[in-house]
Amino acid sequence: RGSGYALVVSAGIGGGFAPAAPVGSLAVAAAIVAADLGAQTQEGFVPVAELGFGISEHLPPPGLARAVASALGAAYGPVLTVSTVTGGADRAAELSGRHPGAVAEAMEGFGVAEAAAAAGVPVLEIRAVSNAVGPRDRAAWRIGPALAALTTAFERLPAALADFGAPAATADGAGKLPPVLEVEAEHG
Repeated sequence: RGSGYALVVSAGIGGGFAPAAPVGSLAVAAAIVAADLGAQTQEGFVPVAELGFGISEHLPPPGLARAVASALGAAYGPVLTVSTVTGGADRAAELSGRHPGAVAEAMEGFGVAEAAAAAGVPVLEIRAVSNAVGPRDRAAWRIGPALAALTTAFERLPAALADFGAPAATADGAGKLPPVLEVEAEHG
């Protein structure tokens, strides 16, 4: 819609679902899912889409998302956007049950995907895994290594986009991506 951008990349750290995305690994979204946006009923959770109030999933360009995951050596599957980080085994099991194949959870992806969709621009979500989804154990968090993995991912991302044939997928001499690729990164 005239935004001037060809792609939005939402990237940051998040929790990984074992065994698909262990701490220190990368995950690329096959789907960006609003995992807890909806209503809790006596029968269980009802997604916002089933309530008739919008959508609860954005799909990145599948060929591109798969190519990026492959080039980065990343897990590929749904990345869940949650409003509360998972802190227990029961919640992790519930999310895994409702979203089979989920590889990671974070808090920002769906909002970024909504903004990208409103602008008519496709979106990718990339997460570096800093902790396991499950019982909250801050001593087990590995934020530094996750940010290092994310840095490495962005060093390799231009080549991955170019291999797929995405436009303007090369970095300039300063290592910065061109304005046709909008990068939004979160830390947490």
